[in-house]
Amino acid sequence: MKIILAKEASYVQLEEFFGKNTNVNQKNVYENGYVVEMKNKIEGCFVLDQLKEDIFWLKQLYITQSEAGRLPFLLEAILTLAKERNAKSIYVHSHQPVVDILLEALQFHPQKEKMLEDKYPMTNGSWWAYNVS
Repeated sequence: MKIILAKEASYVQLEEFFGKNTNVNQKNVYENGYVVEMKNKIEGCFVLDQLKEDIFWLKQLYITQSEAGRLPFLLEAILTLAKERNAKSIYVHSHQPVVDILLEALQFHPQKEKMLEDKYPMTNGSWWAYNVS
């Protein structure tokens, strides 16, 4: 598994990935995100948005159904990347119960207050935080 800045990925591979995964916000991933390459093919993407010097928001996390079993490894790799970027906290807004289970297993903590609701209103899902050590 290789994590590559979307801007540095192969244009042909990006077009193929975005063509097959139309629910991904292409512009946001390309401008601010990363893609996940497996076996010389893009199989996932995410945006690690820096909110403050040491606070990040992991959003637009996506992995193809064929590689969904590798999601825990991808999350571990994202946490390593965040640590390299000197993150102290990472926030995730989850919309799916299965992701909630995975986040809890990776020692993310549910947040009682709604994060970033003033800037980004969200009607469903839950917020999670991870403190990088």
